[in-house]
Amino acid sequence: MNGSVLISGCSGGGKSTLLAELGRRGHTIVEEPGRRIVKQELESNGTALPWVDMVAFARRAIEMAIVDHAAAREEQGWTFFDRGLIDAASALQHLTGEPILERLSAAHRYNRSVFLTPPWLEIYTTDPERRHGFEKAVAEYERLAATYPTIGYDVVVLPKITVADRADFILDRLKAKE
Repeated sequence: MNGSVLISGCSGGGKSTLLAELGRRGHTIVEEPGRRIVKQELESNGTALPWVDMVAFARRAIEMAIVDHAAAREEQGWTFFDRGLIDAASALQHLTGEPILERLSAAHRYNRSVFLTPPWLEIYTTDPERRHGFEKAVAEYERLAATYPTIGYDVVVLPKITVADRADFILDRLKAKE
């Protein structure tokens, strides 16, 4: 059983809040590569930003996610990722047509169950690192929901319930699969 668990889905769907809850419960969590890259690029006046150079941004996210995934192998128990390699590779392939997704997903496997946060307009907000609108977030969600099964993952769409209940849902699902 792979202890690296992806939480992906709709931008603004509650992933970061959910990861924080899992972290409070003692699990190792890995912050979304995209948010870390945006912070770094804004601080250094860089251009690998999704609204400036999406291809450069996706390539940096892939590099960061590979390092994150390798580091998680040293951890005991579940490590929860806010997005990860598959999301970044899917974005790059979508943008450029470069057939990278299958190769990278085969070389860097996560737990077979991937948890997706669905579009949830009532909690969606923008911020300095998330500047796109809800419609773009939904389109990305739909692309990811279609992509994960094609590379061998079981998609589990998270219910629109409280953060604590979502964490319980994930942990119960993972324990049932052990």
